Amino acid sequence: MNGDPGPGADYRPLILDETVPDEASVLAQLRKSPMIRIVDLRDVLRAELGKVHNPPDDLGGPETDRWVYYPWRRTLTGLPGERTYRAIRLDRNRNKVTRAEQRRLAGLAVGVVGQSVGHAIAHTLAMEGSCGLLRLADFDDIELSNLNRVPGNVFDIGVNKSIVTARRIAELDPYLPIEVYTAGVDEHTVDEFLHGLSIVVEECDSLDVKFAVRQGARRRRLPLLMDTSDRGLFDVERYDLEPERPPFHGLLGPTTAADLRGLSTKEKAPHVMRILDPKELSARMAASLVEIDETVTTWPQLAGDVQLGAAIVATAVRRIGLGYKLSSGRTRIDLERGLDGLAEPEPEEVIWEEEPDTVAAPPGPARVNVLECAQRAPSGGNTQPWQLRMEHDAMRIDLASNRSSALDIGYRGSAVAIGAALHNARAAAAAHGILGDHHLIEDDTTALTVLLEFGAGSDPLLARDYPAALMRDTNRKLGTGEPLGDAVLAGLAAAAAAEGGEVHAITGRPELSEAAVLIGESDRIRHLTPRLHQEMYGELRWPGEDLRTGIDVRGMELAPDEQAKLRIGGRADVMARLHEWSGGAALGEYSRDRVLSSSALVAVTLPCRPGPYGASLTDYAVAGAALQRVWLEAGRRGLAVQPVSPVFLYARHPDELIAISPDFADTLTSLQGRFLDLLGVPGHEIMALVLRLSYAAAATVRSRRLPVPGAGDRS
Repeated sequence: MNGDPGPGADYRPLILDETVPDEASVLAQLRKSPMIRIVDLRDVLRAELGKVHNPPDDLGGPETDRWVYYPWRRTLTGLPGERTYRAIRLDRNRNKVTRAEQRRLAGLAVGVVGQSVGHAIAHTLAMEGSCGLLRLADFDDIELSNLNRVPGNVFDIGVNKSIVTARRIAELDPYLPIEVYTAGVDEHTVDEFLHGLSIVVEECDSLDVKFAVRQGARRRRLPLLMDTSDRGLFDVERYDLEPERPPFHGLLGPTTAADLRGLSTKEKAPHVMRILDPKELSARMAASLVEIDETVTTWPQLAGDVQLGAAIVATAVRRIGLGYKLSSGRTRIDLERGLDGLAEPEPEEVIWEEEPDTVAAPPGPARVNVLECAQRAPSGGNTQPWQLRMEHDAMRIDLASNRSSALDIGYRGSAVAIGAALHNARAAAAAHGILGDHHLIEDDTTALTVLLEFGAGSDPLLARDYPAALMRDTNRKLGTGEPLGDAVLAGLAAAAAAEGGEVHAITGRPELSEAAVLIGESDRIRHLTPRLHQEMYGELRWPGEDLRTGIDVRGMELAPDEQAKLRIGGRADVMARLHEWSGGAALGEYSRDRVLSSSALVAVTLPCRPGPYGASLTDYAVAGAALQRVWLEAGRRGLAVQPVSPVFLYARHPDELIAISPDFADTLTSLQGRFLDLLGVPGHEIMALVLRLSYAAAATVRSRRLPVPGAGDRS
């Protein structure tokens, strides 16, 4: 290798395996020397490995440990093997760089020509683990004046710059292969230097070498990067994509390498200006150039600018290495200009207007009160998927298909909501003594229609639900976990049975813990499926928005940390990344925590007729009436009620799970089977909803509703 300093240069650490006889002999000699300092870090680093979440499986054990001798420090160091060492050292990269991306970047070989700015770049690439080999070139030695930007020390003065860089990187990662060219490169050696590289970074001062490196990169179709330490100037020349691209973006015109060879600093200046564009130089740099050889020796560079350049180049290397877009061209990342734009951040204030929380409707005509009570029924996301109106001597409820969602498979969830609204209407009619017959009609026009005739009847059991229906709310506060008595469960079962439904409950802590895991995973899938995510966050209502539909964010009962997570959880780009990484377990924490704080989880079900999908919309409406009876009974018994239904709730066929979330259909199939088994729901029963029951403080707010004809807008 041209310019290889040989064994006396002392820039390569000696890596020794004490299980290999020849290496064990060398190790023994080193240990005997009183001049050698011994530092064994193996136990310390193994303990640190124990703190790493989800470490790789293929690290190996103590048999992979190595002893590393640094001759320039006269120090022998015990370290874990390469995979373990890297797993610990690069753990904090995750997930700005994932492990899979790290493995891909490890296939890059990067050459850096020039070891002033290049030192910071090479070291940053090594720190980030952004390459698997570094090749360094510089003919010059460290001088004291270099130490304003090269992170060396007085002991490095007189040592070749590439050696100083190589030593520093070896002390960071002894396993990273490094090659050095202490004679630098020129037009005769550039092809040798570039051979086998993936990317070349050019940071030298000699214009003829700059030109030669570009010509070589063109021949070998290598991407070339260059940072210039003034106002964050950064150049990309993608000779891998554009092999005919002229050097320096064509800014030097027909100039050749021979034209640039052997120039003095002043003679270089015109060419440098053509490359850098004097109009874009910082005022301090431009003024300094005027003073070269007068009051200053050469052009100035600051350590901060150099470090910024290293960050820019490292980012560009990652983009190329991972196949992301990076076009040829030039940009400036100007810190001074950025700091000129300092502004006071505006705190995000969430201010809610005080609103009355009216429980009972103001006195009004009985029939209007019936409509109002129907409107207060629960529905997924408070979408109120119905149209209510008076029709002769009846109240009519039509399914509003335009308020459906992806989870509302075949309008089954809407039918459940309509069944709950029908029960509310019947309860109000019974309390006002105007109860008549009701009819459920399925057709192609409205999918499902309900008619409640007004008569002169009453029903004490139904009438008892009227005030409860007006007071009903969703309470998402954490519960105390206090157990439910047998009488409570019996009362809930009796309420469901009044409509032909059943209640399947789990109350044991192990069962609730398992349910929390399943529902949490369902929530994760809901976040990571684009349409479900969009619809879920589209249900939320913030200050200044129309609160008559959707979920008032105050009703989420969020702790401060949950409020912060909600803001992040609403970002589709973040969810896309988590999906890509098969991550996002924390996305289910909100529901998991609430299920774990519960007293019980109950599924309200209804046996249904056999068929290809197991039930009609009429069946789901009846199940909705049973659900509402259970909810109101739970409220009378002092229980907080929250729906925690999983995304697969209304799926009755594998094709429907695919339609919900194509990427997670298999996972949903497994979750659904485990969930139904846990709750003991047989295959011939349909689920109306799954409710979390707990003893908890009162809900902060109650959801509002759209106005109904003749009733106005009331909470």
